[in-house]
Amino acid sequence: MESLDFRENSFMLMLGLVVFAAVLGQSIFFLIRALKRGREIGISSATLKNTVISSVLFTIAPSLAIVATVLALSPSLGIILPWIRLSVIGNITQETTAATTALDAVGNGASLSYAITDKGVFSVIMWVMALASSFPLVVIPIALKRLQKGLKKVSANRDSKWTDAMAAAAFIGLISAFIARSIAGTGSYNSVTHIYNYDGAGIISAAALITSIVSMLILQKIVTKYKVKWLESFAMPLAMVIAMVVVIILAQVLPESLYQLEWRIPPAPVS
Repeated sequence: MESLDFRENSFMLMLGLVVFAAVLGQSIFFLIRALKRGREIGISSATLKNTVISSVLFTIAPSLAIVATVLALSPSLGIILPWIRLSVIGNITQETTAATTALDAVGNGASLSYAITDKGVFSVIMWVMALASSFPLVVIPIALKRLQKGLKKVSANRDSKWTDAMAAAAFIGLISAFIARSIAGTGSYNSVTHIYNYDGAGIISAAALITSIVSMLILQKIVTKYKVKWLESFAMPLAMVIAMVVVIILAQVLPESLYQLEWRIPPAPVS
């Protein structure tokens, strides 16, 4: 498999810096315009300052989730591509699903558990991730008005709780797919090397799942019992980080036979 060379990595780094500069420049531009307009309509400096500070604090929690997503994808895709993707749009659910779907479509047995070194596979993943997140940006301006009218009709004719239940069911279904993969997912073999990828359900995936669930429950309990309202926005990213730390520790302390233990290893392909 042909891997990315130094020039290509340098180009990716430059592209990432360009994207970062564009996003940062756009943010600064609108911040300056907003502050200027606020002063024009008579909003006090203290109010503007408090608004900026609260907005900065509000973005910390989502940023932690973004950093966790970049770290989760970096072993297979490197730092630069996830950094470029998540500097603009995306989340761990969308990015991981898109990358996994692309790998399944390629069908060469590559896995997100290992570095993607094949240029063709890397390109396919990059395009699928980009197009998947760009599609809503095209559809929403065209179809949003019709979707809103449809939702209003449903809400007007039925209990609004039905609409909330449908949205919750869709989200739960999506999360359940990831949970099922962690509990009973089957691993795969690289079709070129016939080496097992160790990407199925096992000790590590179960440990990550249990740790994240327990951490989330504990953090939610702290929020409810001690009225720590600000912690509510940080609960999910903190649970993700805690699970990642636990997995890293297990990788260091467990013997290889336990660390790589999986319960649904398929038969090795015939070479």
